[in-house]
Amino acid sequence: MSETRLLFDGASRTFGSGRTLVEALRPTHLSVDAGELVAIMGPSGSGKTTLLALAGALDRPSSGKVFVAGQDLASLRPRQLAVMRRRTIGYVFQELNLLPGLTARENIALPLELDGMRLSQAHQQADSALDEVGLFDLANRFPDDLSGGEQQRVAIARAFVGSRRLLLADEPTGALDSVTGEVVMRLLRKHCDAGHTAVLVTHDASHAGWADRVVFLRDGTIVDETGASPDATERPISHWPSPSSP
Repeated sequence: MSETRLLFDGASRTFGSGRTLVEALRPTHLSVDAGELVAIMGPSGSGKTTLLALAGALDRPSSGKVFVAGQDLASLRPRQLAVMRRRTIGYVFQELNLLPGLTARENIALPLELDGMRLSQAHQQADSALDEVGLFDLANRFPDDLSGGEQQRVAIARAFVGSRRLLLADEPTGALDSVTGEVVMRLLRKHCDAGHTAVLVTHDASHAGWADRVVFLRDGTIVDETGASPDATERPISHWPSPSSP
């Protein structure tokens, strides 16, 4: 039986009250198991980013519960939540949030250092993560010296470094061209095939096609769920582009 990495047990999120009440996410039931890549789709304002924020412990549900790796996030204190984000949950933001004053290696190593890992060991793990995404030769480059696709791969490497088993990605291919977007999707697929778990918010149906399941949201409610095309997850993992590629 697969391990359930993420579970929404009737979780909802509302904002405001009375006449200004907004139901950003209605009571939601969703489980994502180890090894799964699940895509979340829906129009703007449908609750996709709210769902991801609850899964990433960046917000708390108004009702119901969210479990990550068997832990009820609402039961954790702020310090415990911070540890959860450093050790278990990796988050790729739309804006990437790479620190401009740190190199690619240093950006990836930072969560490990904050968790108490020795600098040399953190850098070693960062280099391994960079090698996995095909950017080992660019370890000493600053974000402004990297292309958009390279920055995205650094952000994903940072999200997976260490023991993190759940990756949450909010439109990670939104600002990328189709070729570079496919590189990012190959990376997500590869990690899930290795036993990690990922939840991807996307507007791109071709990228959702890499997922094991596609969940559709509308007005804060899951309205449909479907499996991806059978051949989508069988696309071969090609060699990474050279560092000079996007």
